[in-house]
Amino acid sequence: MLINREIPAFDLAPIKGSDQGWGSKDLAGQVTIVNFFGSWCIACLQEHPFLMNIKAQKLVPIYGADWREKSVDAGPRWLARYGNPYTRVGDDPKSKAAIAFGVAGGPESFIVDKKGVIRYKQVGPIYAGVWTEKLWPLIQELQKE
Repeated sequence: MLINREIPAFDLAPIKGSDQGWGSKDLAGQVTIVNFFGSWCIACLQEHPFLMNIKAQKLVPIYGADWREKSVDAGPRWLARYGNPYTRVGDDPKSKAAIAFGVAGGPESFIVDKKGVIRYKQVGPIYAGVWTEKLWPLIQELQKE
């Protein structure tokens, strides 16, 4: 587990149709959610409206890693259909970032503090209960540091 450890160094290329990917350096100085998702992931689709709500309320930046897509068009097409909750989206076709974070399945999300330290790992979808009870209180606490 990488909890309370610095995030691994990585850079993700942009997904097709985007001009910016992102990497570990982009997270510095802010509290963020790093979310691993894929268009093939049923649970990711269940989580997606909640991520859109977080973005709409401007609560915390969400950085997405489009993980293990079968085609370069799948992730961008999925985001075009359902909306894009991400500050930036990177492409992780060979699971390099996912392996570095220890991701086992989708979706998985990580709360990263301003110093680039992973403070929490959410296995499975983010939903109202886990947001209210765990994630949002932690994010608010970290934003004050």
